[in-house]
Amino acid sequence: MLSDELKQSIQHAYRQYLKSKGHNARVGQRHMIATIARTLGGITQGSEGERLGEKHIAVIEAGTGTGKTLSYCLSAIPIAKQKGVKLVISTATVALQEQILHKELPDLLSLTDLQFRYTLAKGRGRYLCLNQLDSLLSTEDTPMEDMFAGLIEQHLSPDEINTVLYQEMDKALRDGNWDGDKDNWEGSLREQDWQRITTDHQQCTNRNCANFSACPFFKARAELETADIIVANHDLVLADLSLGGGAILTAPEETIYIFDEGHHLPDKAISHFRHEVRLQQSIQWLKQLDKNLINLRQELTEEVCVTGQLLLKIPQQINSIVNFIQYAQQGLAPYIANLGLDQETRFHRFEFGVIPDELRQLAYSLATSYQKLHGQIDSILDECKKAKQNEGMGITAEVGEAWQPILGVILGRLEASRELWLLFSLQDDPTYPPNARWLAVTGVGLDQDIELGGSPILAAHTLRMQLWDKCFGAVVTSATLTALNEFHRFNMRSGVPRTSEYLRVLSPFDFANKGALCIPNMQAEPSAGDLHSKEVIRYLNDHLDVSRGSLVLFSSRRQMEEVAAGLNEPLKDLLLIQGEQSKRITLDAHRKAIDGGKGSILFGLASFAEGVDLPGNYLTRVYIAKIPFAVPDDPVEATLAEWIQKRGGNPFMEISIPDASLRLVQATGRLLRSEQDEGEIHILDKRLLTKRYGSQLINSLPPYRRLQN
Repeated sequence: MLSDELKQSIQHAYRQYLKSKGHNARVGQRHMIATIARTLGGITQGSEGERLGEKHIAVIEAGTGTGKTLSYCLSAIPIAKQKGVKLVISTATVALQEQILHKELPDLLSLTDLQFRYTLAKGRGRYLCLNQLDSLLSTEDTPMEDMFAGLIEQHLSPDEINTVLYQEMDKALRDGNWDGDKDNWEGSLREQDWQRITTDHQQCTNRNCANFSACPFFKARAELETADIIVANHDLVLADLSLGGGAILTAPEETIYIFDEGHHLPDKAISHFRHEVRLQQSIQWLKQLDKNLINLRQELTEEVCVTGQLLLKIPQQINSIVNFIQYAQQGLAPYIANLGLDQETRFHRFEFGVIPDELRQLAYSLATSYQKLHGQIDSILDECKKAKQNEGMGITAEVGEAWQPILGVILGRLEASRELWLLFSLQDDPTYPPNARWLAVTGVGLDQDIELGGSPILAAHTLRMQLWDKCFGAVVTSATLTALNEFHRFNMRSGVPRTSEYLRVLSPFDFANKGALCIPNMQAEPSAGDLHSKEVIRYLNDHLDVSRGSLVLFSSRRQMEEVAAGLNEPLKDLLLIQGEQSKRITLDAHRKAIDGGKGSILFGLASFAEGVDLPGNYLTRVYIAKIPFAVPDDPVEATLAEWIQKRGGNPFMEISIPDASLRLVQATGRLLRSEQDEGEIHILDKRLLTKRYGSQLINSLPPYRRLQN
């Protein structure tokens, strides 16, 4: 139960904040604060501070304009401090992360009596690796890197090394003008230049590194220990959980998580457990590894050492894996033959994720063989680490330090392959949703390859085991957590316990007076292709206003390009099409046109239907070409639909319609971004008027005023 002291602390901070800002309390915001405080404050603890009981999660859909960030910060910060646990605030986008870091948290510190320390958590890939920088600036030959060319994807020839940039970075570090954080580098930075000077957990040698005490990543990690609040992103949280929790961030048992933009979490989780491997590419890589590891024996000071003995065994192990992969290629040949040559995408999905017994047995052999090779390479890596303290085991300290990051890359590649083959070797537990498994043919002629892929169809079980059951407490919030006005879709995909606290907070916006919805009586079905595109062209030519800011959203690039080509010339002059330039440059050009008193028309796909924030005159018209149903050939979604149908359900009603509802709410949500905004939404899909599900989709939208066409 929430103590009176905590309750008063939260209420006092809220009053201070509102008074300082000159704002009035919002009903929805107060409900959200109360729900979070009641849920987290009601968590009881054992003698060691551990959580007792199960009702420790709140799931809150809060409409645009509610003030979600303030709500969860005000309620969760005092509770986390009082209970002695960390607060991790996780977002899906950089924009929201920066808003929390540079606006919301500083405001709370300056405008209220709350006292806390906060920091930003990033993965290793956002920080400079001093070892990599030293290596690139070294005037000595680097035979080790040359030896491993072809095994390491980021390998570049010396002519491509941006030495001037790296010298500037080295000077900035020495002068104290840069901390090694990619996001704090003031100059321009190409991705290929950055990739050469960063690292990952496989390559990083941690405390065995000569630069450990000065390492930018580990300096930043030290700040996590003293911070009360850690701002992170979903990918980093999931990466930490996949390593068992507590490897990057604090352990889940000692953490309250806030997942803002929480509707992204299930899909992000699935992507972490999705694996793909190309067979011929794997064979070539393994043969290259075999050659390079033989050459490595020349670096040993004595042949009869642990490393030397391991290197003698590895060629046989690699040959065994190559043979198994070749058997797999032969076994898959009939599936490839049945795909035909005239298909745009040559693709086969195994029904219900069930693969032939022969392939499953081969996959088991491959998973086992990859595990054995991984163990052998890992043992060599251990010997390299020991060499720093003991040079008498066949490896000098210098050679050991040079090998460690390279062997780390190799281990990462082996681990990814092992995970794919392990997924193919398993027989799925019938009490849980199956895994999707598929193959695709890539390239043509001599470049043709077979790519095998596998993925869970739902992340619910994994998230429940690794996150919800372990964490001290959690809040999941977003403007779009419900579909068709229910939480069922999110529950099914996320695994959040149904016993959690659920709340819907409606947006304070005056949708009826500020927003208007028009659904014209189109003649062509969207499935008619060219006919629908021609009708969309006619409608836009008649209705697009050259003096306004407009956004037109499409479900396919092909239709977007067809419609763009068919617009009248005055409209084409105002057109900005997604993909022709970066998203940031495109949106900046749109704002600049509106600021200059001109009109501007944005054509965009799914990523413009969410996260695009164009308040006021920047956007007063939104046109949606058709209901945003998912692409039907995605193997994960197709296997999910198959599983639901097998259980007696209706995939269209249980997946397609709820998914489309959520996307439609997100797309229409681009219009009103503040209480002062106003404008119109036009949805050019007759199915909203002619199909039974049309009324469900319309009723799931905010209560816009209906316009007659």
